[in-house]
Amino acid sequence: MRKDRLDSTGIGALLAVSLLLAFNQIIVKYVNQGLQPVFFAGMRSLLAIFFVGAWLSYRGLWGRIRRSDLQAGLLMGLIFAVEFLALFLALDLTTVGRSALIMYSMPVWLGLAAHFFLQGERSTPLKAAGLAMAFAGTAWAILSKNASGTPSMIGDLCALVAAWCWAGTAFVARKSTLREAGPEAQLFWMVLVSAPILLLASLFFGPLLRDVVPMHWVWLVFQASVVVAGGFVTWLWLLSVYPASTVASFSFLTPIVAILLGHLIYGEVLQPSLIGAAGLVSVGIILINRRV
Repeated sequence: MRKDRLDSTGIGALLAVSLLLAFNQIIVKYVNQGLQPVFFAGMRSLLAIFFVGAWLSYRGLWGRIRRSDLQAGLLMGLIFAVEFLALFLALDLTTVGRSALIMYSMPVWLGLAAHFFLQGERSTPLKAAGLAMAFAGTAWAILSKNASGTPSMIGDLCALVAAWCWAGTAFVARKSTLREAGPEAQLFWMVLVSAPILLLASLFFGPLLRDVVPMHWVWLVFQASVVVAGGFVTWLWLLSVYPASTVASFSFLTPIVAILLGHLIYGEVLQPSLIGAAGLVSVGIILINRRV
């Protein structure tokens, strides 16, 4: 049942997903030390096929995997593959804080798409101001230097591509025939299609294994089961129930938590420019979410 505003269930679910996805950034950067990032992303999707498939069986939802959704499923899976190829590379090339902040500019791009192409989600002057602020914060983060005094442009741009693709999967989930299929079916298409694409692409990014330890495999399974099969299904369910721009905007908590976790766990410097950019993005997406 569609709702036009967040209720207590939606707020609680969004908080849980936002915190999980912030911690997810830490996990990815850690596992990248043992597995090549693109190979890691591909293996995660491959394992997630079984976890999501098991959930579909448990819920009796296999009937929602329809041949009529093949075109939309292939498109969504392709965008999903590019999203996580870019994100995992970003976390290999830049800091958790910068990557999370730029990645979670996603509400800007989804808000723009929703304004033009999703019925009933046109932007207001207040939301337009929020989009401008969040855009300015993202640009500030990309153009600022990292703690070593040198730009991390390639990693930052990878995170930006991931943000665009995340907005793309959310848009396809709302606009295509997959809207009626439900979040579990949408996710199944994403992991099913992305797994072979990412595993094939990984052959062009160097050795598949780095300095592997057993915990890297443990966190890989955690990613496939809890983050993908749990967190992503919940996020897609939220998109199917609440307004897309509202769900996306509430994710402003994730980059803030990720920046703090990056500082506490990896010793990343809390640069004034990064904090300022985070402030702009956070205020901007709060404005996007305001009801007038």
